[in-house]
Amino acid sequence: MSDEKKEHNEKKPEEHPVFHYTVDDEPQTTSEHVLTPKDILEKADLNPATYYLVQIRGNEQVPYKDKYDEQIHMHQHMTFISVFIGDTPVS
Repeated sequence: MSDEKKEHNEKKPEEHPVFHYTVDDEPQTTSEHVLTPKDILEKADLNPATYYLVQIRGNEQVPYKDKYDEQIHMHQHMTFISVFIGDTPVS
């Protein structure tokens, strides 16, 4: 086998894909294949004690309220929004 063919047949080191997604229309990235709602909120600088995550899939909304440790398998261009559940001050 020629050296050229050997090089072509050798496996390259696997590259970790970078997933691009948004939280509240703010771009985010991760190389993790699985994240939890808590992870996604924290990466977006949101406190899971005062927010929960909702995934938007077309016209469907998938809430993760009280499911902070559920596994979400990441894909390109996923869309999430946060919902505030903390106390609102009364004037």
